[in-house]
Amino acid sequence: MRATNDDTSSSGYPRIVLAMLLLVYTFNFLDRQILGILAKPIQADLHLDDAQFGAIAGLAFAILYSVFGVPLALLADRIGKTKVIAGSLVVWSAFTALCGTAVGFWQLFLYRLGVGVGEAGGVAPSYALIADYFPLERRARALAIYSMGIPIGLACGVLAGAYIAALVDWQTAFVSVGLAGVVLAPFFMWIVRDKPGTLAAPADRVPVFAVFPILASKPAFWLMAFAAGCSSLAGYGLALWTPKILMQRFNWGLIPAGQFMASLLLLGGATGIFMGGVVADWLGKRDRGWYVKIPAIAWLITAPMFVLGLLSDAPMMTWFLLVIPNALNTLWLGPVITAVQHLVPARMRTSASGTFLLINNLIGLGVGPWLMGALSVALKGQYGDDSLRYGAIIAVGFYLVAAVLALFAVKALRRGWVEQPA
Repeated sequence: MRATNDDTSSSGYPRIVLAMLLLVYTFNFLDRQILGILAKPIQADLHLDDAQFGAIAGLAFAILYSVFGVPLALLADRIGKTKVIAGSLVVWSAFTALCGTAVGFWQLFLYRLGVGVGEAGGVAPSYALIADYFPLERRARALAIYSMGIPIGLACGVLAGAYIAALVDWQTAFVSVGLAGVVLAPFFMWIVRDKPGTLAAPADRVPVFAVFPILASKPAFWLMAFAAGCSSLAGYGLALWTPKILMQRFNWGLIPAGQFMASLLLLGGATGIFMGGVVADWLGKRDRGWYVKIPAIAWLITAPMFVLGLLSDAPMMTWFLLVIPNALNTLWLGPVITAVQHLVPARMRTSASGTFLLINNLIGLGVGPWLMGALSVALKGQYGDDSLRYGAIIAVGFYLVAAVLALFAVKALRRGWVEQPA
């Protein structure tokens, strides 16, 4: 039954909204991560080196994903968040399916541009929709539950990609997951509604350039955005390249590498994201600075643990060493996203999230996958087949940069926090 305004006022409806947003976000990251597990067969068929593949995975996706995020966030405030989310799901899923038809570098590059355009409209409106339905004391937890779409989607991406490619081919893997997203879109529109009264009236609509000056005047925004960007640079790079590193290191095929990665991403990522939201809701009541202190502590532990895991030569030891940083490197999502939304008045939440994502994704998605691939090419003469692993180890250092920036943001966040009505 289609949700009505009366349905949206029921006590259980916010949970239904959150569940549907989680499902869509899972498809978001499934469509991103499937490229990582398929790196070897795609590179072999299309004759791509690591730098070229890194550009397809990161730069091609991030260019329009980052640019379109802000205008689509503003559009969501005008026509409705659910409409923009559902339309975006159709676009990115259709282009994911088209990736299965690519026969060369530029064709795959252009299709990934299309995936980026679609996914640009999914996240910021979802953040704002969650903020509409959940009060501050439960918001970081709700955002953390939503963000579990990342590890679930990543895990599903590596498993689906590995099994479909092993049983059929990598082209079928893209087409299958893309079409599944297209089918989901009408069900999302049928179930999820914007909260009544949250759609901006013409007189209250935020001008296109009204939000950025407010954010730009607050040091906390810049410090959090660049901290998250540095974390995402390492995180997105590792998500793309770790399957190939494992396959080279342990001489694995697609399915063993997919199972190994899926267990890491699902167990580690889901635990870390949820705990970040719970702890932030608890400590943030006492001191708003904890919304950035918690991620800083996590990033300081993440960097050395990833190095140890990447240097390990035993599969079981590698798993135990990598599961910890896979939990900690995503712990920032609930706390930081909540903090960003409290740097501006409530009616500017979507636009603030879009602006934050613009910086985060230009750095993280645009640079991370390409940088690790470029480092692999540069180190090839010295390390041979191990060059990708050492390129990843170098890039892990950006977690330490993220931690330092987050610690500098503590006092700035306390000063810049805007209390919003329940």
